[in-house]
Amino acid sequence: MAKQLQRSKGSGSVYYMGNRRRNPWRTVKTAGWEPHPESEKLVQKRITIGYFPTRDKALEALINYNDNPYDIKTNTITFSETYEKWSKEYFPSLSSKSSIRTVECAYKYCTSLHKMRMKDIRVEHLEGVIHNADVGSATKGRMKSLFNMMYRYALRHEIVEKDYADLCNPVKQDAPQKEVIPFTDEEVTLLWSNLNEVPFVDMILIGIYSEWRPQELAILKTADIDLEEKTMRGGLKTDAGKNRVVPIHPLIYPLIEKRYDETEEYLFNDINSTQGVGKRLSYDKYRNRFNKAMSRLKLTHRPHEARHTFIIKAKTYHMDEYILKLIVGHAITDITEKVYTHRTMEQLHSEIKKIKR
Repeated sequence: MAKQLQRSKGSGSVYYMGNRRRNPWRTVKTAGWEPHPESEKLVQKRITIGYFPTRDKALEALINYNDNPYDIKTNTITFSETYEKWSKEYFPSLSSKSSIRTVECAYKYCTSLHKMRMKDIRVEHLEGVIHNADVGSATKGRMKSLFNMMYRYALRHEIVEKDYADLCNPVKQDAPQKEVIPFTDEEVTLLWSNLNEVPFVDMILIGIYSEWRPQELAILKTADIDLEEKTMRGGLKTDAGKNRVVPIHPLIYPLIEKRYDETEEYLFNDINSTQGVGKRLSYDKYRNRFNKAMSRLKLTHRPHEARHTFIIKAKTYHMDEYILKLIVGHAITDITEKVYTHRTMEQLHSEIKKIKR
């Protein structure tokens, strides 16, 4: 049973809670009176100032509290509780729900801090959470921003005595990446309607319905085009992407057939090359022709967005996940699927036909 050491009336008490506790001495203070739930008598409403390893430290904490009372809740408030209080103040000042979701997303990556008392959190805890988060630098930056705002709130409300967020190293930002914007259905229709009007549109359409990266498309060899089997072979960049076979979509078969010339090494050629007819396209030349077509059609796209359009279309029309990976050259991480399951060319053709114009 807990042993109480009485002090002068109203000054508080310390209790010995037993020797199995790391901090067995409890310091309490009366914070008012309230009716007993089973009688009409008033009973003390007590709050705990803290738990301490020795009686002397428990008494010292009680004396300090009596000399300079403070909000007990701020002494025990956790990171999550601080976030809830702060966000109730902060969120109404934001202009959109997306801004709120950005903050909420950053908070979700701080789970190791959620139950920690704010007074116990240090720089190494904050930096560790940011470092270990499996997210990009933009989200890590938002986590650091969240800490900054929460600590300003905590200082203002005397929850903490030092701004440890301000002592954290800044988050190193990755090089900004441009947003990838696939072609819309309306834009693809515009390409089809200008097939015979704007040079190079056929090559863009072939890219959209075959997923080749721009450089892969530019160097497709005639010898690797099988019009009878309706397949293309090529690929660069990764082990999974090299020398892969891509079925020719029925929509672009006439376009490839028209370009096909057994006397040329490549399916696409730079007929304006100063080094002679039949030289393959470089990426720069491919990009220049692509940009000219975009300018004529008043569209704003980059070459690799044709490949992303294929992937979006494939997912929209529910292409088999693993066949999509085979076609676009992405590694298959599922061991069972990678080792024991094989896809036939008929299956690849069947899946790619799901993609509509």
